[in-house]
Amino acid sequence: MNRTILYLLLSMNSLWAAAQTPGETYKLKADLQAAIEQDTTAWKYQTAAVNYSFVGDHKNTLATWDKAVQSRKYSPTAADTALLQNAELINARDYIVNRSKEEQIIIINEAHHNPMHRHFTAGLLKGLYEQGYRYLGLEAIEDSAINTRNYAVKESGYYTQEPEFAQLIYEARKLGFTIFGYEATEGKNGKEREIEQAQHIQQFMKAHPGEKMIIHCGFDHVFEGEVRNWEKAMAGRLKEFTGIDPFTIDQVKFSEKSSPEFSHYLVYATKETEPFVLIDQHASAFRGISTPVQTDLVVIHPITRYIQERPHWRTGGRNAYQIPKSSSKTYPIQVLAYRSGEEQDGIPVDMIELSSAKDKKPLYLPAGRYTLVSRDKQYKTISKRIISVP
Repeated sequence: MNRTILYLLLSMNSLWAAAQTPGETYKLKADLQAAIEQDTTAWKYQTAAVNYSFVGDHKNTLATWDKAVQSRKYSPTAADTALLQNAELINARDYIVNRSKEEQIIIINEAHHNPMHRHFTAGLLKGLYEQGYRYLGLEAIEDSAINTRNYAVKESGYYTQEPEFAQLIYEARKLGFTIFGYEATEGKNGKEREIEQAQHIQQFMKAHPGEKMIIHCGFDHVFEGEVRNWEKAMAGRLKEFTGIDPFTIDQVKFSEKSSPEFSHYLVYATKETEPFVLIDQHASAFRGISTPVQTDLVVIHPITRYIQERPHWRTGGRNAYQIPKSSSKTYPIQVLAYRSGEEQDGIPVDMIELSSAKDKKPLYLPAGRYTLVSRDKQYKTISKRIISVP
């Protein structure tokens, strides 16, 4: 990965997200491709990667992001193979939940274009709640009513319009977490943004002394050490301001790229099917290869497997629902699944694009009642139906 390009993208990220113009949020592939061809901005591939993520097109999300950061081929080293040979592989969720007993603040990051990271954080919530965690801080939330409405709407934030993010919010509220936002004032960026984010979290902590909380942030905000141009990221500032050493977790660095040749060796070199961590012979967790070391833990996400063209990590705890053949006479169509009662203002739990009557991609939905909304290529609703998923 070209780190300089990534840094520039991160530096402009808050401004870029705020600058997105209103319009159709969930677009068909043909329209997403046309938008790339028409976009003349320097961040067009960043925009496109996020747009692909919103509609669940994971392959195009990764490929487009690799163009944004100009990903390069990674050549495995002897140190990589030795690291893997001399370490024990432990399920990441189990390790984090067990270690959380000793912590007060957990900070975990995401790549804003990668819904898999939100899915992973959501999978931690039940175990962390059982360990006494009651508060979830989200960089992306801008919604004072979220703890009474209990589900995200389009106005809740920009990235929260992505279905896995909305599901993270829904699961958190269902379990009993109180959600709070901590983003800096609009227009703040760089060092000022890191300081103000940390100050907002510190203020929330003062109002809830001694409470355990999870902070879900973007990219390098999780770093505890020195960061170029920022001096310190949000996590480092929070440690400085509160005197509390947070348990910081990076799940971005060792996630797959669009091709194994761009991915780190650890991502594809094992037979693991679930996210894992490495524990050495001294019982110490692998913290990454950067200098200085920036986080307390690195989560390694294996290569995505696809089940009927859907990412395997979307299928856990959910049931497949096949769209009936008679859904449409013209294609492509888009099918969006909303929890019953949320179809007017909520975020889809899942969605698919079907290219023809022979396209067998299923929706993957948790048990419950849903309203399925089918739309044509002009985004006009052509049908609605209520379904129950056991």
